[in-house]
Amino acid sequence: MVDLSRVHVESFLEMMSAERGAAVNTLQSYERDLDDVHSFLTGRSVRLTEAASADLAAYLASLARKGFKASSQARRLAAMRQFYKFLYAEGLRTDDPTGILDAPKKGRPLPKTMGVEEVGKLLSQAEAEAGDAAPGQLQRLRMLALLELLYATGMRVSELVSLPARVLDQEGRFLMIRGKGNKERLVPLSQSAISALKSYGRLMAAEYAAAKDPQESPWLFPAASKEGFLPRQVFARDLKNLAIRAGLTPSMISPHVMRHAFASHLLANGADLRVVQELLGHSDISTTQIYTHVLEERLQQLVQTHHPLAKQAKKHE
Repeated sequence: MVDLSRVHVESFLEMMSAERGAAVNTLQSYERDLDDVHSFLTGRSVRLTEAASADLAAYLASLARKGFKASSQARRLAAMRQFYKFLYAEGLRTDDPTGILDAPKKGRPLPKTMGVEEVGKLLSQAEAEAGDAAPGQLQRLRMLALLELLYATGMRVSELVSLPARVLDQEGRFLMIRGKGNKERLVPLSQSAISALKSYGRLMAAEYAAAKDPQESPWLFPAASKEGFLPRQVFARDLKNLAIRAGLTPSMISPHVMRHAFASHLLANGADLRVVQELLGHSDISTTQIYTHVLEERLQQLVQTHHPLAKQAKKHE
């Protein structure tokens, strides 16, 4: 019996072009993917048009073994789904063998982060510049306050730049942050963050008092922007410039990376994942679980250090 698989692929591509208006690149991609499936099935003595779910699952498994990324596997599965739906719609099959196939899970990339030493260099640079009494000191103190607050609390950059000016009137070591969905959370402040905030607040108050036409802003970090506070893009740019002056790679540093550093460093030093979830303002623990690689490293070190068998092995080394 003649294998008409290739003919049906051509009919499928014509339909995608005429009825769905698929682009040339899309059609070529479908053709390449289906040719690859066809070659695999031929090796199993199975026709493309007659493949069962198990045959197609075996094909996807072979891609995984060859090291294909989950996104590439998902693209092949999408091509197969479209093709077998076409065969079903045309009455060439009575079922869709892709119906029970699961899409490969895409691994969540680990967040970029910074080491404790890198954060230290950045803060030291900001502190040294903030201590310079030359004109522009308020902006330098602002950068130090922004960095100290960011690393002390791990708040989102949008939450940071839009902090209200009344923060300066608060006494104590805690800060109330209004996050996503207007949810409020309480986060502790480090002594260095409190100190940087006070220094910034004092100089800002002095400059307001000395101004001929003082216009006090409701924002902690006021700026001539549409919102009235420092745009996060400006902060991100200034942060990269500071990183260069600190001898760090600017492409590896951003406000978001600082937030990740806050979470990673807390976990590495024994913090509970639920506590970090609360501090970051994550509504779901699954979002915080991107940091489990840090926990795994810490647990491994814990076992190596404290497990009696590990101690015994060290004695015999």
